[in-house]
Amino acid sequence: MTDNSYQLDDINPHTGEPYSERPNKSALKREMKALHDLGRKLVELPASHLEQISLSERMSDAIELARRVKKGALQRQLRYISGIMGEEDIETIQTQLKQIALPQQQETEEFHQIESWRDQLIAGDNDLMNELVNQFDLDRQHLRQLIRNANKEAQQNKPPKASRLLFKYLKETFTQKI
Repeated sequence: MTDNSYQLDDINPHTGEPYSERPNKSALKREMKALHDLGRKLVELPASHLEQISLSERMSDAIELARRVKKGALQRQLRYISGIMGEEDIETIQTQLKQIALPQQQETEEFHQIESWRDQLIAGDNDLMNELVNQFDLDRQHLRQLIRNANKEAQQNKPPKASRLLFKYLKETFTQKI
């Protein structure tokens, strides 16, 4: 006579079937943490972005409820969301989240690039100035004046108004070119 009784720990919570080989508990905890984090990202996502993600009605309702509750109830709701996350197509959700975040990442990269150009111009990089003037058709005289004023303000320990103006000028011409 075979014993077909399984302990609760020996059953896969996503499929409801017994494990052929018991997985590592640490791996299970990492999986549940990843699902919890994904659920939290979905709850914190703006409603306009959430509409772009394909979710079941049950998941959408759970996320909407999580947005309305606070503190302890929110934690319970997030655990519930991570529990029903197994019914969703997780790879598709993660791909859609990455696509939503992509424009923000590009904007941040552009921002850092413009900051870098500003700092190099203020430090006196004439090669970069020539390259930017040629590439973006900048007004060389206006650019030199902004750099000169930014250096003067830095020497006098004044607020960096000219530095901000230089950044704004670079950003405007960069966004117009693209």
